[in-house]
Amino acid sequence: MNSRKLLSETRRMFPATKACCQQPSRILIVDVTSPSWANTCSVLSEALENSLCLACSLTGPCRIPLLSLYLVQNQQECLLPFVHLKENFARVQACISELRSLPREGCFPQGGNGVVQAVQDGLQQFKQYSRHTAAGGSANSSVEITILTSQSGKEIGKQLERKLEDVDLVSLRRIQVVEVLKRDFLESEDGEQCTPEEPSSSDIAILGMDIDLQTIEDNVISLEMLFKTWLHDCGSEREHLHLLLPSGGLSHGTAPKPTLGDSFLLKCDLQERLLDPTLLSGTTDGTVRTADLNSACQMTAWPATVLYKLQVVKALKSEGVCESVLYGLPFIIKPTSCWQLDWDELELNQHSFHALCHSLLQRKWMLLAKHEPQNTCPSWNVVVHSYYVIIPSDSATLLVKPVAVRELLMPSAFPALLAEHPESVQGPIESALNSLEVEVTYNPLHLKSNLYKYLKSTLYRPLHRQQPQPRDQRPERHQPKQVRLSSSVDRPCLVLLICCLQKGRGQLPDTWMGQGSQHMTGWYSVTAVEAER
Repeated sequence: MNSRKLLSETRRMFPATKACCQQPSRILIVDVTSPSWANTCSVLSEALENSLCLACSLTGPCRIPLLSLYLVQNQQECLLPFVHLKENFARVQACISELRSLPREGCFPQGGNGVVQAVQDGLQQFKQYSRHTAAGGSANSSVEITILTSQSGKEIGKQLERKLEDVDLVSLRRIQVVEVLKRDFLESEDGEQCTPEEPSSSDIAILGMDIDLQTIEDNVISLEMLFKTWLHDCGSEREHLHLLLPSGGLSHGTAPKPTLGDSFLLKCDLQERLLDPTLLSGTTDGTVRTADLNSACQMTAWPATVLYKLQVVKALKSEGVCESVLYGLPFIIKPTSCWQLDWDELELNQHSFHALCHSLLQRKWMLLAKHEPQNTCPSWNVVVHSYYVIIPSDSATLLVKPVAVRELLMPSAFPALLAEHPESVQGPIESALNSLEVEVTYNPLHLKSNLYKYLKSTLYRPLHRQQPQPRDQRPERHQPKQVRLSSSVDRPCLVLLICCLQKGRGQLPDTWMGQGSQHMTGWYSVTAVEAER
């Protein structure tokens, strides 16, 4: 049986719990038994800290609800039990500091079943945590495990296949085995900067579960991009976007099913190309911004709570679209991976999407599409439409960006460019331009803005040296009992209060409750010994 069909059937039998956030919890297992750990330690720590400070700083629903970290040395060790990532960045930093302090020169022997044991222990801990939170009214129903190792990914996969036969995998969404390859590519021998290669991946099916095998280069940027995939919307309960194209009077048997009159449908997902900088402005309450993102005139890839519909109204020549009329953040459109669709429908939809991308590239066209809000505000008398330009690319994806309409366009009367310029002006300009370094393509990975440093400084809250004890474990014999007294309480009242404390009541009589509450000025700590005095 096809592994994807088997995975789909497994998810149908055990659907994920409907929660406000469909993001899975994360277990990161770091195998430190490699001789190359000396280099991996520093780059892994930096990449992990950078990615998690972004996750903690983003407003709106948390994209990484729970995080746990395991180390595999001579045996597995849980370095960070499951914690809510937001408001716990100090604990994460302490964990990363401990990771940095590990021995560097491959002091731990390779081999053994430490990775498999960490997987088993992590699943057991998540199961217990889920039971506890479900009793409290909240639930997080799925978990993804990422294993970072310098061992062979296929060998790790075989170990998992042998050892996980009797383990409950209902809550496990995916296992990702990432083989870290040591390669110095950021700076080549001649000092020229290179671009990180995309990690290669393949899938194997074990017990109806897809295990993703990847290879990745041992550097900060590649590992950072790996951890940033955790910030994507991982929900596959439904598609995000319906792209409606005119049928053109064709009725091929291989075409998608016609719907909504003369249009046929492509089911797509949206993915962020960039993080919205306004979500990183330091505001702790993202209620307003989340509402703005989900407004009727704005599409968003996160959180994907609305099914959008774009009706293609016309085609545009690529050279005829001015960059000045495009605005807003771009989003990636790709064929949907919604597990509720039949495999045949998913495959047909994917082929149709690829055919559309290919045809747009050949014709050098863009598409102009109109978006109508699904649910309009009752106070609105008219429906406000927004328009988008859909741009093809060499990959099997499309780019969508908002495009200006008449109401938004500002007047612009610019003078024509002069054909000739005085030599006294042209010469210095040419000299300045000739002194610039020229790059064939723009690579954003070569530019840094110190954003990570800023976010870490705003999130930094030092941990308390001594954690508060649970209430049931606190000593009662000499525990001070604090009572807030009114400045107007006279001496007889104080004597009566001491008598109450001596009898073990430790509180004001009911007749005093509410008296002088507006004049409370100080705290008085009275122990049983002082009461006897």
